[in-house]
Amino acid sequence: MPERKAPLYRQVLGVQFDRLPGKIQSLHDVTAPVTVSGLCQIRRGAHPLARLFGCLMGLPSAGSDVPVTVTFQPSRGGETWQRHFGGVGLRSHQSAARRPGHLIERIGPMNFLLEPRARPEGLDLVLCRVWILGLPVPRRLWPLVEANERVREGLFAFDVAIRLPLAGLLIHYQGWLRESKTS
Repeated sequence: MPERKAPLYRQVLGVQFDRLPGKIQSLHDVTAPVTVSGLCQIRRGAHPLARLFGCLMGLPSAGSDVPVTVTFQPSRGGETWQRHFGGVGLRSHQSAARRPGHLIERIGPMNFLLEPRARPEGLDLVLCRVWILGLPVPRRLWPLVEANERVREGLFAFDVAIRLPLAGLLIHYQGWLRESKTS
């Protein structure tokens, strides 16, 4: 029988995975589909370029107490994350990168090389490279991404802010999740 690979974040982080708080470990230690749900606040940028880019990416509208669900679907090639903010879906695929300690997140025609950093207080994701349609994007055109996961009031909490050069805020969403069902 072939040996089963460890969950994606265990593979990428190695022994550093054990530094994460238990609730964050639990969410990233999936070997079967898991759905989590909660609420979030969403802010969107007002600059015309940010509005256009957000529309092209299919990003959700601004709002308070927006219902959010995320389904994590593990596969041999990584994990697919299907997010639903209210009625708006956003799908991405994450996989281990060739660079040790890094992962690739694919959203539509874009690929992001991310370095997850495990800390006792939670997980930070650091953007390292960007490609669109397989072509490298010059660093000065990269978005500024601030993304972290923490445990707040006993719940898994997330905070993701993305800003564009010249256009400012693209989207900032933050909130909490808890396991709702196992698919």
